[in-house]
Amino acid sequence: MISNQELIKKFSENISNNTNLSNYSWFNLGGPAEYFFKPKNKEQLIEFLEENRQNKLKLTILGAGSNLLIRDKGIRGVVIKLGLPFSEIKLIDQDIIEAGAAALDRKVANFAKDNGIGNLEFLSCIPGSLGGAIIMNSGCYGNDISKVLVSMQVIDLKSCKEKVIKRDEVKFFYRGSNLPNELIITSVRLKGKKQLTEIVEKKQNDLIQKKKLTQPSQVKTCGSTFKNFNNNQKAWQLIKQSGCDSFKEGDAEVSKKHCNFFVNNGKANAADIEKLIKKVRETVSKKTGIDLELEIKIIGD
Repeated sequence: MISNQELIKKFSENISNNTNLSNYSWFNLGGPAEYFFKPKNKEQLIEFLEENRQNKLKLTILGAGSNLLIRDKGIRGVVIKLGLPFSEIKLIDQDIIEAGAAALDRKVANFAKDNGIGNLEFLSCIPGSLGGAIIMNSGCYGNDISKVLVSMQVIDLKSCKEKVIKRDEVKFFYRGSNLPNELIITSVRLKGKKQLTEIVEKKQNDLIQKKKLTQPSQVKTCGSTFKNFNNNQKAWQLIKQSGCDSFKEGDAEVSKKHCNFFVNNGKANAADIEKLIKKVRETVSKKTGIDLELEIKIIGD
């Protein structure tokens, strides 16, 4: 068994120390990662995981950071970020796409459009990467990832072995699934339906326009803060009717365009966002009796 120091040294070409994580969160917030690992390929990732089975350094998998609040003191252990080697998108069949877990959702949507594959247009409106979309069962405008998923390739952190998980082996629900935490998704297969490129393009552009009209853009935000309570009671409606739509905390505030989006105006820290979340949550609970559940994830110290 090698020491933590030796483990880090062995992979030093792809591991950095004390890396600022604010560059990897859409809020532009967060303290440093003790160690930050960007594997050069799947083989190196598996080798690192096998070595770490003995060392047991705490592992955190980081996607595109589009629904993530990283606390100000950062993350201990190793933060693993899948980069370009895990971003390839290719055609497997006339209506099936295989994409790396680090591929951005909008790039997958564009690839589908360019290849005349419909029913994946909604991905153009989901911030983040494909791996995160699976974990979150991301969706919008009446569609979600579970409806188009065929299978996923994963590495099991316990065995360090690769395996394929098929759609019918997973139980998906609103913004989540029963996938265990001990998995790293490396690639995903999605099935759309053959359509004329012009039809796909029009639908995709319509969705993008709809999103632009209703959601803030060009600001430091991480999408919907809370999950909708149910179909009849959207989170934004509960926030608005509870009078929280003008709440601020430090340089963090509730977006004026969509009150389920919280914004870092530039000088906020993660603690400001977390205080704002708590304040809104408590006020909504007091006024409506409903406890809002977070859609964004909060990690770190």
